[in-house]
Amino acid sequence: MVEWRTLRTTPVRPVPEPIATPFVWAATFAGCLLLMAVLSAAGAPPSPSVMLIALGAWAMLLGLPARFRAAPGIAVVCWLFLNDYAVTPRGQLAWQGDRDIIRLLLLLAAAVLGTVIARITNAIGAHHHVTPGHDME
Repeated sequence: MVEWRTLRTTPVRPVPEPIATPFVWAATFAGCLLLMAVLSAAGAPPSPSVMLIALGAWAMLLGLPARFRAAPGIAVVCWLFLNDYAVTPRGQLAWQGDRDIIRLLLLLAAAVLGTVIARITNAIGAHHHVTPGHDME
């Protein structure tokens, strides 16, 4: 008689599906608005560098569950809040040439970095769950 046994002891968990791009953009807008409110309530308006770091961290956090195609939208929304609240007088948008290109590229790099980190982490996790004979630690 033939006895069938599975090679793995735990069920295979699929790689998580990225969140829909419009939802990520809406979360970007809401999070930036909340971040600006919190930083503005903290006292004196922070410098553009501090705001860029805070928005870059938010962009990277939003890149984790997002698709790659959401990254440009994340960067643009974060840049709009940065430009509107920290760089120019409040309520005015202005293009400052090279400075704004650098800010946009930094925010885009943060969003893409978050997405890359998530994809690598998910790929490693999926590989460990699919590989037969891998001991779960």
